[in-house]
Amino acid sequence: MSFTALKPVLTPEGWELLNSLPPYDASASAELNKRLRKEGWDPETTAAALTQSQLRAEARGKFGEFADRMLLTREGLQQSTRLPAAARHASRFRDAGAKHVADLGCGLGGDSMAFAAAELAVTAVEADETTAAAATINLRPFPEAQVVQATAEAFLETASRVRGVWLDPARRDERRGRSGGSAARLWDPEEFSPPLSFVTDLAATGVPLGVKLGPGIPHELIPDGCEAEWVSIDGELVEVVLWFNDLARPGVRRAATALSTGNGAVRTAELTASSSFGKGIDPEPAGREGFSGILWEPDPAVIRAGLVAELAEKLGAHLLDEHIAYLCGSGAHNDGAQQLARGHRILDVQEFKPKALKRWASQEGVTSLEIRKRGVDVVPEQLRRQLLTGRRRTKAPVHRDLVITRIGEERLVAVVEPL
Repeated sequence: MSFTALKPVLTPEGWELLNSLPPYDASASAELNKRLRKEGWDPETTAAALTQSQLRAEARGKFGEFADRMLLTREGLQQSTRLPAAARHASRFRDAGAKHVADLGCGLGGDSMAFAAAELAVTAVEADETTAAAATINLRPFPEAQVVQATAEAFLETASRVRGVWLDPARRDERRGRSGGSAARLWDPEEFSPPLSFVTDLAATGVPLGVKLGPGIPHELIPDGCEAEWVSIDGELVEVVLWFNDLARPGVRRAATALSTGNGAVRTAELTASSSFGKGIDPEPAGREGFSGILWEPDPAVIRAGLVAELAEKLGAHLLDEHIAYLCGSGAHNDGAQQLARGHRILDVQEFKPKALKRWASQEGVTSLEIRKRGVDVVPEQLRRQLLTGRRRTKAPVHRDLVITRIGEERLVAVVEPL
């Protein structure tokens, strides 16, 4: 989206039109477009307002009701921080005693909004003109925040002493993207803007620094001397944050944080380790005889942080296979465990044979299946069709849950009941 495409809704008239539109409805957008044109609105303003209305609807999953008064770009929305994670970032700076945060690469301003809401002074820095314009609108309700259009490098060269830095490097390249499509994702940290070497140089100055990266970054590329925190929201892995200097917790090298947003509140569960990657707990897997009781499926943040064995110890459970992130135990757990792992009561375990499973599904009158798998070359959608094809309709629906995994070279399937 170019600045020209955004400009019509930056006028008082265009902004008023946008905020007067009904909730976005894809099926009614064509008719609404015609009505606005008949009322005298020019094509550019109409298109800009309808595009923003659609983006606001899509943004509610990240920004909640704040989205209804925001200005957005599609690329910016894809890369923006979700509100629960942004609030957690702000609390880390506040708890460290920071009074001012320079948000370098602020994007649409999601993190800056959270910083300002936490009563921190914010300088939001964004290089892209269109995105900087959107951030300016989004941060208008917060007098604590100002927007500067500049690169991170240029801002730091001219800024006076910076007391806290939040950095979200650009990890996409529009020049490599498809024509008319999304920008290409970058995988080499030295191709980020700014690159990872800029991060380490900045951290070496001692400034309190938090850096948001994609959660798939290889462990070996994570710099020494920082806390790496993987974060999930409602079971979806969303980011890894590298915390440096005063923002890093003493004695914490790796962390997994699971945020749950049900019932209008955010609940947090954490697991940390002081050891470096590959140097934590290394228990002996239990094997086939241990496949009973409660099957625990660790949160993806726990898996990516390499804390599966630490979670097993916390749960009083054991690994089934050293290469598979499934745990089994008696079911005793503390209050935070259900946020760090999804539990399933094991009802039956058998060798994985599709023909035998099909007979089982027929005998049980199964009409629907939830299939989870790990460590096996199985496509759940294809297996579900295979097991249920040809089934006669029954009077009442019968649902079952299956977990397919491997222990050593043996493939096994468990019939389970979610806790």
